[in-house]
Amino acid sequence: MSKQQPAQFINPETPGYVGFANLPNQVHRKSVKKGFEFTLMVVGESGLGKSTLINSLFLTDLYPERVIPGAAALNTRKTLIWEKIERTVQIEASTVEIEERGVKLRLTVVDTPGYGDAINCRDCFKTIISYIDEQFERYLHDESGLNRRHIVDNRVHCCFYFISPFGHGLKPLDVAFMKAIHNKVNIVPVIAKADTLTLKERERLKKRILDEIEEHNIKIYHLPDAESDEDEDFKEQTRLLKASIPFSVVGSNQLIEAKGKKVRGRLYPWGVVEVENPEHNDFLKLRTMLITHMQDLQEVTQDLHYENFRSERLKRGGRKVENEDMNKDQILLEKEAELRRMQEMIARMQAQMQLQLQGGDGDGGALGHHV
Repeated sequence: MSKQQPAQFINPETPGYVGFANLPNQVHRKSVKKGFEFTLMVVGESGLGKSTLINSLFLTDLYPERVIPGAAALNTRKTLIWEKIERTVQIEASTVEIEERGVKLRLTVVDTPGYGDAINCRDCFKTIISYIDEQFERYLHDESGLNRRHIVDNRVHCCFYFISPFGHGLKPLDVAFMKAIHNKVNIVPVIAKADTLTLKERERLKKRILDEIEEHNIKIYHLPDAESDEDEDFKEQTRLLKASIPFSVVGSNQLIEAKGKKVRGRLYPWGVVEVENPEHNDFLKLRTMLITHMQDLQEVTQDLHYENFRSERLKRGGRKVENEDMNKDQILLEKEAELRRMQEMIARMQAQMQLQLQGGDGDGGALGHHV
């Protein structure tokens, strides 16, 4: 009976080669198996094509059940005015699992319907700021807990801020909102519905917006410079992407036949605006920026915005940081309530003293008569 020879281990590498150059491949396999998470927030007034653009970017329908209310749904003019005055900002988070060539992406898109729609927009972005802070708070809580293996990252990694093409630059609301969140999230300004502008008008509006952003010291997301060892094509791509900010985009989910092929675009009497044609708009550049710099957006969120939030919380001894304006309003309300209580107590004491005085006069009169 012959003994089975033990299997002999064969060195997979060539002599003189250790093999740690394969470490990136191990990280790649692990990352692909785990999948990726990314949260994108879209903010802008209603009717600027936010939902259409997001569906175009990721070739999916994130809002299949959304119903857009029209003016006919409101019964009277009074109801329409009241709706405009009282309109509040809502937060709608939609998560979808996208898989492409074996790589899984858990994409969460946070929409903000109602932003900028009310007549009084003074407090319309407090809801958005609270949501961003809540995601930081949740991540900090999970990170400080006992089980840290399966932390879901819902922090907002990027915010597409949609600017109307119909104005002459930034509105006061645009400036106030971006200044309120630029230390919390990566802002990417986007000019919506760019097909309403000529090429000269587009360039003029871009320059005006960049000048106003610089004038108000607003910090937007800046693409990192290409490394010196990168190839020339990537360096040129990075230069073009930087020169295109703010991105002027057109979104469409309709397939139209143009020049003998089907393209996604918008059909006009004078021709077709192709969504994925870089000569027509910056849609491809925006998508390239988001995909090629997705890791950098996550790193800036982790290393800058989240660390700022975390250090601020630790300075305050772990107490939850509330909005300063909300704190002031709360203190004023408490002071007013305390003042009302004091006034009521003084009024009661005066009434009691008055009764005692009246009672004392009555007793004195009866005693004098008896004597």
